[in-house]
Amino acid sequence: MPVKGMTARGATASSGGGDPAARPVPRRVVVAMSGGVDSSVVAALLKRAGHDVVGITLQLYDHGEATASKGSCCAGQDIHDARRVAEALGIPHYVLDYEHRFERSVISSFADSYLAGETPIPCVTCNQQIKFRELLDTATELGADVLATGHYIQRRDRVDGPELRRALDAERDQSYFLFATTREQLSRLWFPLGALRKAEVRELARDFSLPVAEKPDSQDICFVPAGRYADVIERLRPGAAEPGDIVHVDGRVLGRHDGVMRYTIGQRRGLKLAGDGPLYVVRLEAERRRVVVGPRDCLRTEVLELRDVNWLGSPVEAETARRRGLQVRARIRSTHAPIDAVLVLDEPPGRARVLLPGGEHGVAPGQACVLYEDAGAEARILGGGWIARTQAAMGEEVSRLAAAPVAAGLAG
Repeated sequence: MPVKGMTARGATASSGGGDPAARPVPRRVVVAMSGGVDSSVVAALLKRAGHDVVGITLQLYDHGEATASKGSCCAGQDIHDARRVAEALGIPHYVLDYEHRFERSVISSFADSYLAGETPIPCVTCNQQIKFRELLDTATELGADVLATGHYIQRRDRVDGPELRRALDAERDQSYFLFATTREQLSRLWFPLGALRKAEVRELARDFSLPVAEKPDSQDICFVPAGRYADVIERLRPGAAEPGDIVHVDGRVLGRHDGVMRYTIGQRRGLKLAGDGPLYVVRLEAERRRVVVGPRDCLRTEVLELRDVNWLGSPVEAETARRRGLQVRARIRSTHAPIDAVLVLDEPPGRARVLLPGGEHGVAPGQACVLYEDAGAEARILGGGWIARTQAAMGEEVSRLAAAPVAAGLAG
């Protein structure tokens, strides 16, 4: 039976692979239900499409602090909301205690990364370690064929396997947070909302009479109420906030700070430094407990060194990237548009360099760099990695690699 809201786009996309969730063959599907409108609509759509749907909600941490924080993901009300939706749809629903796994894989690494002077992105780690590894394994144990989520991203099937593309709704696109999804995981994942706009999802929630149809979207990181990162880290690592010097790039000591973890690359506000014109955090030297500041020009970056690269592109593209560089689009922040770049895959596997001929300001180690085939609205995702180190300017060899793809037109 046709699924409202998916029929037209599903039929259009099917010529190129389409969304497998829209197909009529019944499957057993576990839906990751967060208690929000998106995952609730996913469960409703798949149930209406005739699939055998099981809802699972993860209890990831002590919800006490987040309960009173509006806009916080995974707050105390969410488990209750997910259960209400499951009851309304007539599907089984289970709550799994993943607190220990979440603390070990996400929260601890988040704290350690901040203390090391990095700018971590825990939502990527949660998707990579908890949802698409731990929960996917649990879904398999429950006899499910696939795991479906409410993420705004498109999976399309091709002859050589599934691929990921940006969501139709550019404002909701979550590809930046899903670059670490492996090919093996992707073969068992569905993203039914990738070809829908948020307004359509809200309307579907009303059509299905879901009790969360008007629930606001989550905004904060679930375990960081009100975005107070330093407070969370101090609680997790008592005594770790050691004071140190604020140093100008020319070596002058300009002041003192009360913990490197309170600063991020590119920060200007809150430095409390007089004179010298506008100053920005240029570098964090955690081992020396130093915050290095300088003028905006010192923030310019032309080369990124990536670690733990997850490759989703073709073998031919990978070979081109190794031999002479592959022209791509790189996205360094979730809120920024992808920019022109050249990818150079290095040895050993999992390492890469991303060359930014136009330069970029305020890039921090620990951030993700996601790679796209082009600047299209629904561009294919080639993969991505974590920024291990930045370089202010290209050397002679790097400049040659950056120019080569343009000169060669990426032929052959």
